[in-house]
Amino acid sequence: MKSKSKILIIAGSDSSGGAGIQADIKTVTALGSYAMTAITAVTSQNTQGVKSIVSIPPKEISKQIMYTSKDIKPDAIKIGMLHSTKVIKVVIRSLFSLKATKIILDPVMVAKSGTKLIDDNAIKLLKNKLMKRALLITPNIPEAEILTNTKIKNKEDMIFAANRLLDAGAKNVLLKGGHLKTKLVQDIFINKFEIKKFNSKRFKTKNTHGTGCTLSSAITVFLSCGKPIKKACELGIKYVNFAIKTNPKYGKGHGPINHLNSMKLDKRFK
Repeated sequence: MKSKSKILIIAGSDSSGGAGIQADIKTVTALGSYAMTAITAVTSQNTQGVKSIVSIPPKEISKQIMYTSKDIKPDAIKIGMLHSTKVIKVVIRSLFSLKATKIILDPVMVAKSGTKLIDDNAIKLLKNKLMKRALLITPNIPEAEILTNTKIKNKEDMIFAANRLLDAGAKNVLLKGGHLKTKLVQDIFINKFEIKKFNSKRFKTKNTHGTGCTLSSAITVFLSCGKPIKKACELGIKYVNFAIKTNPKYGKGHGPINHLNSMKLDKRFK
């Protein structure tokens, strides 16, 4: 099968394979596109927690981005874990050099286990500079609370926080509602012109490690293949839901989802 598009992923490595660059590569490949990478950090972790985080030197991150893109120009870029101000600055400079427009930012800040993955100064820079360059930002509720300095307890709070992100410079926001204890999972897509609510079944499972990474990568693929941004979000959510439903039940903690659920591409993603 010929690759549909070329995706550059800028993110950290997850040794357990459930999240991070590993989840991104699996998702992009499963959905029929070609994955390239710039690794920002190496983590030692499993389904129960993060043991350590080792940073990649910012200059090496820049080399990965520029050297790869010089040869194979990406159709879209997905950004995940950027753990320091130096890393964010070098990524911003690289994106400017590439003149990239289709950028999806997943503001990874806290692991599923609760481990913090980014420092406070980096959070400020991400919000004030990088977020404005992205076409879409995909925070979950804890991340949106950090970025907006608000508490989110219901759908109305989600809309309020999403609007604050727009006011801060975001072009489009997909705020993920999985952390709320509601019967249905409600994700909210919002920009200056519209609000769209996506309702999904909540599955009774703790195996949701890497859902955020997977969703943002799936959206990036659909967007790179010409889908409108709202439709790309809808299809990405469908892909993740089926991946949760068919999860392989690996590990003793928060296990991974099934990224291979779309290897037989069918009408679900058309």
